[in-house]
Amino acid sequence: MPRASFTVPDLTGKLAVVTGASDGIGSVIATRLAEAGAEVIMPVRSQAKGDQAAQRIRDAVPGAAVSTRSLDLSSLGSVSALVEQLSGEERPIHILINNAGVMRPPHRQETKDGFELQLGTNHLGHFALTLGLLPLLRAGRARVTHQTSVAARSGEVDFDDINGEKDYDVMAAYSASKIAIALFARELDRRSRAEGWGITSNISHPGISPTNLLAAQPGMGRATVSPARRVIGFLSRIGIAGTPQTAALPALMAATAPDSAGDEFYGPKRMAAGPPAKQALWSPMTDMDAARRVWEESERLVRARTSA
Repeated sequence: MPRASFTVPDLTGKLAVVTGASDGIGSVIATRLAEAGAEVIMPVRSQAKGDQAAQRIRDAVPGAAVSTRSLDLSSLGSVSALVEQLSGEERPIHILINNAGVMRPPHRQETKDGFELQLGTNHLGHFALTLGLLPLLRAGRARVTHQTSVAARSGEVDFDDINGEKDYDVMAAYSASKIAIALFARELDRRSRAEGWGITSNISHPGISPTNLLAAQPGMGRATVSPARRVIGFLSRIGIAGTPQTAALPALMAATAPDSAGDEFYGPKRMAAGPPAKQALWSPMTDMDAARRVWEESERLVRARTSA
């Protein structure tokens, strides 16, 4: 896909925070924001990997203002530490892109706080981060973008077993985590409009592209690259699936397009790949009662762990 399929507008003077920016789609997003003049903060789990990614951006974009912070989304303590650090800096945040995630561990695993790993990392960590940064997001009248997945086309959030303790299926849990963050995105935008917060909240999905989500992840118990990752790599090479460069475009459009209005969904025109465009919401994302329940249940879960 041509690079010019979406041009990021001038972002001089803007502060952007992008999770999962040490490689893959997130690294492309951070680079494109830096190219447009934004200062970019990259919260990363691995400091060494983050430093290397930040240096690659500086090499590609002379004069880029990019820095890293420590963040492990699977730890509410780590999320709280980042919130405290950024709050102490007292700088309005203009763009937040909740991009980081994990996918399909080989067996059910839990975060440091006892949440199912995918729910805890993909949704609850971002939920706690976003609400913790709310004063800075309000000060910047921020654009908040939440990265979902094609896996969210079907499935549901099982409120009776949200932590997957009774009947666990790894792919269903992944879908649920990505539905949850999409519903959170919608409820955040609804509450912002109702309360006058000045924040716009959108959903994006990258299509299908070869990233490290299905690569070898020894820390998660996956010793080798998954067969699905090899298939996606082949499909990308022949043009059926996207690339990290094209897969980054929907989130960039959601976060920066002048006509991006909030409570919108962006993705490639074709399911797997294609130019970025506004999309019709998938069925699991349409229930605003479920969006309210996701917010309330997430608050309950996070509060219970942080007050323990």
